[in-house]
Amino acid sequence: MTQSKPRFRTIEEYLNYDDGTDTRCELVDGELIELPTESPINALIARFLLVYFVQMGTSIERVGDKQQIAVTSSMATAREPDLTVHSEASAAAILTQQQALLRLDMPNPLLVIEVVSPGNPGTRNYDRDYVEKRQEYAARGILEYWLIDPSRSVVVVLTLLEHSYQEQSFMGQAAIVSPTFPDLQLTAEQILNAGR
Repeated sequence: MTQSKPRFRTIEEYLNYDDGTDTRCELVDGELIELPTESPINALIARFLLVYFVQMGTSIERVGDKQQIAVTSSMATAREPDLTVHSEASAAAILTQQQALLRLDMPNPLLVIEVVSPGNPGTRNYDRDYVEKRQEYAARGILEYWLIDPSRSVVVVLTLLEHSYQEQSFMGQAAIVSPTFPDLQLTAEQILNAGR
């Protein structure tokens, strides 16, 4: 017998759901979407950046992994970036929650980072990070969004201007330029190699 996927009309229904597994999912238009298993390099890049931001002076409670962000959509949707760098206000807000979800009525983080899984335009992985999340994070008003794409050897920094992102791509020894973190001293290569 095939079991149908649950559908959720609200974030609360989603937060109260437990399927008895540790499967990582995002909530997209009311439906659970299983996230692919992270590749070792993707996980290493996310950990490298977490440590980097903390060493740069960002307090540990302001750098989040495995935290979800509610975004506007036709139905309930919550995304799970690989790394979130919170503002003081968004860090304080998420710490009040029973589950690691930054709700729509809470302040925005300063930066969300996605380490892209392999895929070409038109594939699920590519469209999720390059198209869907870009639109959702812009609609939410998140000022900066990074796409780190190991398969293309590029770091794309997206900066919100009015209601859409302007992008700048960095490769090789190019220093990453971040309006939110002007003291950043990282090259694309350092990020893509996770500091190795």
